[in-house]
Amino acid sequence: MLREPQPDFLLVGAPKAGTSALHLALAAHPDVFVTTPKEPKFWLCEGAPPPHWRGPGDRHSQQEWIWRADQYADLFRPAPASSVRGESTPFYLWHRGAQRRIADSLPEVRIIAVVRDPIDRAYSNWMHLWSDGLEPESDFETAFGLQDARSAAGYAPFWRYRDLGLYGEQLRDLVKLVDPARVLVVRYRDIVDEPAATVDRACRFLGIREGQVTKIPRDNSRPYVAPGWRPRVLGPVVRGGARAGQFAPPQLWRRASAPLVAQLQARDAHRPQLSPAQRERLLPAFADDIRLLGELTGDDFSDWLSTRDRGSFAQRSNGGTEVSAPA
Repeated sequence: MLREPQPDFLLVGAPKAGTSALHLALAAHPDVFVTTPKEPKFWLCEGAPPPHWRGPGDRHSQQEWIWRADQYADLFRPAPASSVRGESTPFYLWHRGAQRRIADSLPEVRIIAVVRDPIDRAYSNWMHLWSDGLEPESDFETAFGLQDARSAAGYAPFWRYRDLGLYGEQLRDLVKLVDPARVLVVRYRDIVDEPAATVDRACRFLGIREGQVTKIPRDNSRPYVAPGWRPRVLGPVVRGGARAGQFAPPQLWRRASAPLVAQLQARDAHRPQLSPAQRERLLPAFADDIRLLGELTGDDFSDWLSTRDRGSFAQRSNGGTEVSAPA
């Protein structure tokens, strides 16, 4: 029987929570087919192009969103007949319209939501944009506080440092639309600490063979860019180039910007850890949602209420031995 060219599973969240690492691990499984590009973002759209987001680099990157149904179907046509097919767009968990469209159009799809301590996730999100020269604010807490103003100004979803980490609210709304048995919540810490067991857990959920993938690749973290002349001088150039990049094919801008971003990230600096005081100031934004997530899943997320920074993927996977620069 000919199958419809569509996904059997979706990795839906959250950005900077280890979704890319789990995607790469599943992509290495002989029974799995994943799309290229990894994040087509199709279910964020409603049969129309994405909005004209206005943050630095937003219009350049949105050129790669796939919003036409025929183009989305084409992503799955090369899949072997026996494979389990999937794609990974972490914003689907946050986007309520995407949740509704997925529930309506893919009644049998399985959904994997990867979640991470929301403060660590937000910090990694800021670090990603800062190290790429797109985030102009060098202080994480200040940038965190700008979310509402930036959202009102039309910045794309990736700038929502707070809201992307409200997993409890997101999951509560998702399981109103889809059978909770078709949703698997995976923790970032398990991806780092128990990679083989975590992949096997995902395989059981997807109904495919276990023991085929024994490790998870390092996530797509960026080198830390310390405040100083590099971001002060090169950052505006990157952002200016990104604005101009909206008028050129994305691959052209990437090639043109690569030497500049490499120069921005050239210094060997380690990511500073958040202090207990910083985490304590940020916790009220997430505390109630963390408790809600625990109620919904039956799992204990109380460690996220701690003021201890857990470090980056590299720091955690190396046993926390990476040295931090002063904050």
